[in-house]
Formats: sequence, C-alpha cells, structure tokens
Amino acid sequence: MQKPKVGIIVGSKSDLAVLEKTAATLKEFGIAFDLTIASAHRTPKKVEQYARTAEHKYDLIIAAAGMAAALPGVVAAQTILPVIGIPIHSKSLSGHDALFSIVQMPPGVPVASVAIDGGKNAAILAAQILAFKYPAIKTKLKKFKSRLAKG
Repeated sequence: MQKPKVGIIVGSKSDLAVLEKTAATLKEFGIAFDLTIASAHRTPKKVEQYARTAEHKYDLIIAAAGMAAALPGVVAAQTILPVIGIPIHSKSLSGHDALFSIVQMPPGVPVASVAIDGGKNAAILAAQILAFKYPAIKTKLKKFKSRLAKG
C-alpha cells in the first residue's frame, strides 16, 4: 500500500528553523517527507526540475520562502499537485511581502497559504488534504482535533 509523502521545498537554509514545526507535525501524523533547499531566484533550474518531477514522488508540496517568495508560485506553475505556501518572516517587511507574493497568484495557479512562519499549520493542512486518500491520517486528525477541543 502506498504511504503518504510530502515534498518540502525551502528557498534558503536560513529558513529551516520555521520548518522544524512542519517536520515534527508531519511525523506526528505519520506522513513521510523529503526536504529540498532550492531558490526560485538563485537556482531556478533546480526548482523547475523539482516541480516537474514532484508528481511522481509526492502527494503534495509545502513551499516556504521569504521576501519576494516566488518559490511557491513557481512550483505551483509547474505541477498539478496542491502547493501550500509558508511565508517566512523577514526583517525588512516582517513577512508581509512574502505573504502577499503567495496569496496574490494569478488565476489558474493557486497556492494555499498559511500564516507568516505557520509551519505547523502547513503540516496540519497537508494532513487534512491527505486524509481524503489515507484513512489512518483521518483517524489521527480526529484525535488531534479532539485534543484541541479539550484544551
């Protein structure tokens, strides 16, 4: 039986701290993942190759980027997989530039977005999407939501 797998791509090593919560939460739900560092601006050919081959490796993609945050959109433009964008906080504009870059995609190239530095919510949203295909994740999500309700 096929196991769920998420591709995580991040534009810079400096953004990895945000993805610690993403990784921990995916593990909590039993979702495997690969992490790739590739920049839409500095390594565009690597990003293109990643996006074009992702469909054969992953169920969906989480793309994290700061500042201009082109990465989620560039990946979404080249794959049919759902892409969840994580805008990363920056010193200059506090991550608002990244948030706007992710949510202002043109028609036909959707990217879901979570809050600035919302790595945990990106993993939970990924689990919610994957729950339609993987019953074990659905069960874990129901338990997770029940624990949230109890405080």
